[in-house]
Amino acid sequence: MPTTVTVLGCGDAFGSGGRLQTCFHVGTRGFCFLIDCGATAGIGMKRFGFDPLRIDAVLLSHFHADHFAGVPFLLIESKILGRTAPLAIAGPPGVEARVTALYEALFPGSAATFPFPVTFVEYGPAGPTAVERLRVTAIPVVHVPETSPHALRVAMDAGVIAYSGDTEWTDVLRDVARGADLFLCEAFALEGPVRIHLDYQTILRERATLDCRRLVLTHMGPDVLAAADRIGSDGVADLASDGAAYSL
Repeated sequence: MPTTVTVLGCGDAFGSGGRLQTCFHVGTRGFCFLIDCGATAGIGMKRFGFDPLRIDAVLLSHFHADHFAGVPFLLIESKILGRTAPLAIAGPPGVEARVTALYEALFPGSAATFPFPVTFVEYGPAGPTAVERLRVTAIPVVHVPETSPHALRVAMDAGVIAYSGDTEWTDVLRDVARGADLFLCEAFALEGPVRIHLDYQTILRERATLDCRRLVLTHMGPDVLAAADRIGSDGVADLASDGAAYSL
């Protein structure tokens, strides 16, 4: 079976264009994981036919709600459904405290204890971090510092997925994208530069320096969506849509 990346949500924080918040489902050789898990991730899983009990790991890029607020919903639904399989949740330093605090805020009175093993993994400061079958390299990027923003390179037997997370342009994105089979890159604005996010004109200018096999734009704001037909005709990148799938 090929490794498939399915977009469960590619919207910005405010659901521009009616899109769900950021979440990507990756299925590879009997192992399933999420890259980011926005508040609407559970809706995306049900809409596109994925079982939350089959998720083996969650990889978080940073601690904004549209990228990690779905984790408490995944945990409590798994608890209610009687999950027994382990779940790994990986993220920047402090991931366990952040997820636990959010869980208790969203579901007061429901203790953050589970009848299945939950392992929290913090990304290391240098080199890849082992997360179950995956080797995840987290690289700091330029976003709201309090969210601990990182881009991710996820290496597995089938290849490499790169993901920008949320960031304005930074030269480290060239390292993030280098040699990746698929680069999921945010493109919130049409023109910039804009603070803490990427814009399409910058991506267009830098495309030749992003050495990846396939570039897919995500986290698009209203002005990017309004120009989608023109951007698509440029042939520079694919534009993600909820439910789209990509094979490695």
